[in-house]
Amino acid sequence: MFSSLKVRNYRLFFVGQVVSNIGTWMQRIAQDWLVLSLTGSATAVGVTTALQFLPMLLFGLYGGVLVDRLPKRRALLFTQSAMGATGIALAALTLTGHVQVWHVYLAAFAVGLATVVDNPARQSFVSEMVGPDQLQNAVSLNSANFQSARLVGPAVAGVMITGVGTGWAFLANGLSFVAPLIGLMMMRARELYVVERAPRAKGQLREGLHYVAGRPELIWTIVLAGFVSTFGFNFPVFLSAFADDVFHAGAGSYSLFNTLMAVGSLAGALLAARRGTARMRVLLAGAVAFGTLEIVAAIAPSLWLFALLMVPIGMFGMTVNVTANSSIQMSTDPAMRGRVMALYMMVFMGGSPVGAPIAGWITDAYGVRAGLASGGAIAAAAAVTIGLVLARVGNLRLSVGWNHGHPHVRFVPREAREQLAAAA
Repeated sequence: MFSSLKVRNYRLFFVGQVVSNIGTWMQRIAQDWLVLSLTGSATAVGVTTALQFLPMLLFGLYGGVLVDRLPKRRALLFTQSAMGATGIALAALTLTGHVQVWHVYLAAFAVGLATVVDNPARQSFVSEMVGPDQLQNAVSLNSANFQSARLVGPAVAGVMITGVGTGWAFLANGLSFVAPLIGLMMMRARELYVVERAPRAKGQLREGLHYVAGRPELIWTIVLAGFVSTFGFNFPVFLSAFADDVFHAGAGSYSLFNTLMAVGSLAGALLAARRGTARMRVLLAGAVAFGTLEIVAAIAPSLWLFALLMVPIGMFGMTVNVTANSSIQMSTDPAMRGRVMALYMMVFMGGSPVGAPIAGWITDAYGVRAGLASGGAIAAAAAVTIGLVLARVGNLRLSVGWNHGHPHVRFVPREAREQLAAAA
């Protein structure tokens, strides 16, 4: 489960990310709370979130082009320094009492700009640290790292905001980037896997899109991840509505739902690390299970049953995320990895701004149960459809049977007799 941590360079990277991820979650909570306290407007909080993700939607593909051209460790030193400086600047403004809401907007947009390069650089740098044999394990541990921080960071931020104020939470986030910077500088360059960088040339963005379009295993994985993230991952819309409108239980239940989902996501990431391989059938099965469980949760009659379902939903959602991420990296030529990962992250992260208004409209018009059920149904239907398309392209058929007393479902090559019959 933790085999990639034997690699010294990756171990340094992982420890640095543990610290900075906790800081990042602290800043997210503190940032929203500060904007709400300055303006009293939930819309202003939404604007802050939108500004942080807008650069990825606008410039994500260009960030991938830069990552393929640049040394990734050097690029990460720059982006991590920039995000740390942003946190320290926001801390200084807040602690001195000069902060205004436009300062927070500007800081959110600046972090988003750094993320345009930082995100694909971090994703693709993993393969340079651990090589192809440990890639699936390292990607899974990265996800486990992020989910662990999701459990710890908001709790620490809540204590710090209540005790000493939001400014100190921003300062803690800014200083947390010292850890990954030290880890990057301590790495042994000779132990990194050499990857040939793409030369500077015209048409590299178009070249990356053509590359993905010509590889079914890439395009269909990205399409599936897009459907799942756009329609199935709208939990901020659904969970708050279930807590308030369906179960009438308040903010405590909303926090419980998110915590249990984070626990399931952490378990899913660790199981993916133990599995060690990224197979298309695991991705498709995970997406079908994720969508089906959302439909079941939508009709759950009690709060506790709904809450318990958050654990497997988080687990299968993370299975989709990790499997898609690692399978794309392993199927991509190293010189194209930055552009391909940028496209994947743009589709995966950009799904929420598109899907959230749709989910909100369905929820307002037909109720939150219909909203959650429709999102799960679309995710499951997309997985089944893509599975059938890939089976047809690969000339496969579905085989259902029993193996050592357990059901066994898989795609197998069509028999020659079936091919002759189809031809006839």
